[in-house]
Amino acid sequence: MSFGFLPADGQPDFEALFKKFSEMGIDSETLAGAKSFIENMQSPTAANQNLINPATLRSIAKKIIATKGDLPVGITDQREMADSIAIANTWLDTEILFPAATLPSDSAWSKGVWLEESLFGWQRLIEPLAAGMADALAKVITNPTTALPIEITAQVDQSPEQQEVMKQMVAKLLRSFMGTLIANQLGQGIGLLANSITSANDVAIPLLTSNSGPHLIPQNINEWAQGLGIEKSEVNLYLALREVAASRLFSNNTWLHSYLTDAITTYGQGITIDVESITRQAEAAMSSGDIDINDPQSINIALNSGLFTPQQTPAQEQALTKLEMALALIEGWIDHVISQVAADRIPSFNALIENSRRRRATSSPMQQMFASLLGLEISPRKLRESATFWGEVKKLRNSDGRDKCWEDPAFLPMPKDLTDVAAFLDSVTVPDDLSGLI
Repeated sequence: MSFGFLPADGQPDFEALFKKFSEMGIDSETLAGAKSFIENMQSPTAANQNLINPATLRSIAKKIIATKGDLPVGITDQREMADSIAIANTWLDTEILFPAATLPSDSAWSKGVWLEESLFGWQRLIEPLAAGMADALAKVITNPTTALPIEITAQVDQSPEQQEVMKQMVAKLLRSFMGTLIANQLGQGIGLLANSITSANDVAIPLLTSNSGPHLIPQNINEWAQGLGIEKSEVNLYLALREVAASRLFSNNTWLHSYLTDAITTYGQGITIDVESITRQAEAAMSSGDIDINDPQSINIALNSGLFTPQQTPAQEQALTKLEMALALIEGWIDHVISQVAADRIPSFNALIENSRRRRATSSPMQQMFASLLGLEISPRKLRESATFWGEVKKLRNSDGRDKCWEDPAFLPMPKDLTDVAAFLDSVTVPDDLSGLI
């Protein structure tokens, strides 16, 4: 017998449900993404299907890139970027422990090339967050005490069995909606980054393959340099130093990507949805006029501003602290090591590094992306403290001792450790003579 959105063969009639969601005002692109997700679930590889579709990320990011254009890389660009990277490698050879990779044949990348090379790194990094959100939403729908609204069931009276089938069906759809929504948000962020970053590793997150090597993005470098009043060769060399330092750090410490992903996974697994709390917040927001139930835009603004953000668990707070600290330490290390080799060599170095720091603090798409997805904002103070930390470690343990801190996550400090570097180093150092421990 057919009921609701279940046709005579007992299989869910997704087309009918898609139509109903469309009538309820769900965005057409979101519905299209959900439909594709459901269709792919029927394939033999459905068990390995990701919520965030790289093709969706690519499509959205390309639209953002197109607003500012993507210029091809010329022979002159390749030569200038290669020269800057070669000098940067030579300077950093004397300062950092991590060896240089073989120089790539294409030292200069276009925005589109960076997008393609980083796309799957982004997908792997943020997928655990989408999974956590989707699982939390599915748990609410499939909860025995949850009753589906008549707008979805299309029937007033349903047996428990009918309700259960409908719940499973709606839960799958909502999982796909969540994946599409996160992909849309992430794709926009990636597109904005592609229009602003000056090099492949400018985001200071390990997204590329370990053998990728350093690359600069000439179009964005030219835009970044406009109005600075600084020689272009100095700008190129400064940005090449940042890129080479980041590339060496990531290629020689491949555990960093999994470390960051694990933190995001822990955060995602802790996501819960308190329906009663959200209901109370929604009712209060509607009463105050903050949101209008007939205006989807106002609801979207409320969600993006964190109106319904749930309380974080201790595990989530710890995960965000680890994530923030790791990102700050990466940026701080890059700033520190390039200062050691370039502060006295590049006449405009102080102006360049200050401009770079100010740009990260005030208009970084990376900051905005993490703030919207995770509620994480890395303060300029934390970045300065991290750079100072690496300077103190070098004074106490020299350059090699500083860089050996990247050998294992256990050797990385937490916020409380930044105030007493010597005590932290002593706490993670194994004595040469272990006789006193026997």
